[in-house]
Amino acid sequence: MLINTHLQFQSKIGFSKTIIFNAMEQLMPQPPTLSHDGSMAASVVSNGSAPHMASTTWTPSSWTAKPVKQDALYADRKAVEKSLAKLERLPPIVTPTEIVKLKESLRDVALGKAFLLQGGDCAELFDYCEENAIESKIKLLLQMSLVLIWGSNKPVVRIARMAGQYAKPRSSPTEIVDGKQIPSFRGDILNGFGVEERNLDPSRLVR
Repeated sequence: MLINTHLQFQSKIGFSKTIIFNAMEQLMPQPPTLSHDGSMAASVVSNGSAPHMASTTWTPSSWTAKPVKQDALYADRKAVEKSLAKLERLPPIVTPTEIVKLKESLRDVALGKAFLLQGGDCAELFDYCEENAIESKIKLLLQMSLVLIWGSNKPVVRIARMAGQYAKPRSSPTEIVDGKQIPSFRGDILNGFGVEERNLDPSRLVR
């Protein structure tokens, strides 16, 4: 069961159990059929074949084989390669142990033994990556999780959607500003909001 919400919600301990459970009924479908170990049970479709399962093969560059609807086309390919080479040398953001632990927690969520609370901004700026902003979001997530724990008597898996929403798809690659056509702002990791910063800058990938 999943609750996915933005952080504009102001949680209060006085929330009634009725409101909590009504929201859960309306927003959350029943969990899928799972095997005893928490993995998805292989159901058989009407033609007698098992449903298609996505390949689990992954490499750091496997994303390049996926279809891209809004690609980032940089003018300076060498600068892009320089930024990518620097990223490859950086330590991972999360450890394998953390990944395994999260998978175990999500298994409990899928089995209906826990709730998943995910919160964060729809789009982020680099300026948001500072102590006060991060602390306030974490506090709000903790407050909301206390309401859920009190109302459902189940553990809550908290996931902060932060430091990963620096690029967003746009309806158009360009826009008109003061009668001039310029590239659209596509997020801090690609270009700047200022008119003079709209060209894609690969150095932003490693800021």
